[in-house]
Amino acid sequence: MSDKKETSPALKRSWFQELKAEFKKISWPGKSQLFKETTVVLAVAIFIGLLISVVDWLLNMGLQFIW
Repeated sequence: MSDKKETSPALKRSWFQELKAEFKKISWPGKSQLFKETTVVLAVAIFIGLLISVVDWLLNMGLQFIW
């Protein structure tokens, strides 16, 4: 009928222990690498935003010329 999984404290504790073990396996970036990657992401985001704005402006000017 309905399959209910057990939620005993032992299972919860085991899940948290496994989660903690998995977090220890993560390779966290250093401060300098994090700064460099953040800078690149922000620069690309600003560039794409400006590119979209210029294309939008050009299309708007072109459509105003036609209409």
